[in-house]
Amino acid sequence: MNAPQHFTIAQRDVPDALIQALKAQFAERCSTAMVVREQHGRDESAFTSVPPPAAVVFAESTADVAAVVKACAEHRVPVIPFGVGSSLEGHLLAVQGGVSIDLTRMNRVLSINAEDLTVTVQPGVTRKQLNEEIKSTGLFFPIDPGADATIGGMSATRASGTNAVRYGTMRENVLALEVVTASGEVIRTGTRAKKSSAGYDLTRLFVGSEGTLGVITEVTLKLYPVPEAMSAAVCSFPGIAEAVQAVIQTIQLGVPIARVELIDANTVRMVNQYAKLGLREEAMLLMEFHGSPAGVKEQAETVQEIAREHQGQDFAWASTPEERTKLWTARHNAYFAAVQSRPGCRAISTDTCVPISRLADCLLDSVKEADDSGLTYFLVGHVGDGNFHFGYLIDPNDPKEWATAEGLNQKLVQRALRLGGTCTGEHGVGLHKMDFLVDEAGEGAVAMMRTIKHALDPHNIMNPGKVFRW
Repeated sequence: MNAPQHFTIAQRDVPDALIQALKAQFAERCSTAMVVREQHGRDESAFTSVPPPAAVVFAESTADVAAVVKACAEHRVPVIPFGVGSSLEGHLLAVQGGVSIDLTRMNRVLSINAEDLTVTVQPGVTRKQLNEEIKSTGLFFPIDPGADATIGGMSATRASGTNAVRYGTMRENVLALEVVTASGEVIRTGTRAKKSSAGYDLTRLFVGSEGTLGVITEVTLKLYPVPEAMSAAVCSFPGIAEAVQAVIQTIQLGVPIARVELIDANTVRMVNQYAKLGLREEAMLLMEFHGSPAGVKEQAETVQEIAREHQGQDFAWASTPEERTKLWTARHNAYFAAVQSRPGCRAISTDTCVPISRLADCLLDSVKEADDSGLTYFLVGHVGDGNFHFGYLIDPNDPKEWATAEGLNQKLVQRALRLGGTCTGEHGVGLHKMDFLVDEAGEGAVAMMRTIKHALDPHNIMNPGKVFRW
């Protein structure tokens, strides 16, 4: 497999007439400044040599988005939706040129329906902003991918994160959408009702479509009551195998744990140095329990007993909001801690997800391969649902390290597929995993996806070059 920085694809012409028309309509909100274009032409992925978009339009309404898409459709110019740029598989890159639509100014919470446990937001609202705006209702939105991503981006990539083991992913938590299609038409999918048997499930089609079928301009989400009691605990183990077995037993017993994260000893060391913590530098589970005080106590006692059976230490507790926030912030900063541990490096991030019963098989073999490779890496996992992440730290100027990291990624994904898993649990396909999608789904299923794409986007202008080849 070629190193990602060598990825190339033909750029489409962007007529001056289109750029001038966008500037005439949007004035200073249409930028062709190189610094703005470059900012919107990169994400957190391994791809480094893709040219930036020809222009960036900062949309402030659905009408703005529809106008940009209609103009681009007339000229058959690509459109790439942009949130905060936190994607990891090249989703935001203008691989065929085109116009980037920045949706971050569409950041209003449109309606809160506390009685129905729903909220409707514009796509540029971030998850932290949403929870801040609804905290007075006693409700919260649980999907937490780590980065303070936009709700639109989270919907487009079918994000999940640390709370998915209890609350599910964006797939389970998006009720309805407003979408601008490839022709510039505005459509609505779904309702605020909790279920429906009316027609094709278009909401699910757009959730996870990675911007290749339309631009999401409004999202209706499920909310949840803030638990009466919440406690986080850290438990160290002599090795990854013991920690993983404790997780498997916890899930198989049906303990309704809210979060259970695995961090390997190497990554704990990085986090300690970065966040000035004193965590025991062994394989560690970071857990959170939600419910009534009695329920939280019962869950914790059950998991502590399971942990001891697998040589786990006594729990170290974080019961106050401040302590929990500090702990989870340290977990979410594992990526930055790892990158800082090797100055000048680049992280090749990847993820897979397997059935919980095969987690130990997949994870332990992958760890051995990473150790044998000689590359520095970090390992974190939302292991309660079988999902884990590797980040291989490489010298971006060393082709051998690039090739080694890509080889590890390929072995990891192929192992997950053999064990009944998926090539990506939450990062998405983007550019990096298109071939793996074929391995996972098969040529027939990918051909069906391609048929849908051709029908809804006949001129291939919606984030082209992602998910599968045209």
